[in-house]
Amino acid sequence: MYLKHQESGDLVEVVNITALLDPSQSGVSGRFHSGEEMQDAEDFAKDSLVFPSGEALPQCWLDPGYRS
Repeated sequence: MYLKHQESGDLVEVVNITALLDPSQSGVSGRFHSGEEMQDAEDFAKDSLVFPSGEALPQCWLDPGYRS
């Protein structure tokens, strides 16, 4: 899955989708998708990522107490 890094505007390929969907995890492993060579994976805070359209990630992916 590709998301956009808010600060740089570059696409990030999320390596671990399970961590993205888990609201108790504050970050995900991913790699920038730019240039010709595959970039090394690094950790990204979920609150620094948005969908490529600019839409924010769902609250149920970010907040473990979203139902209350």
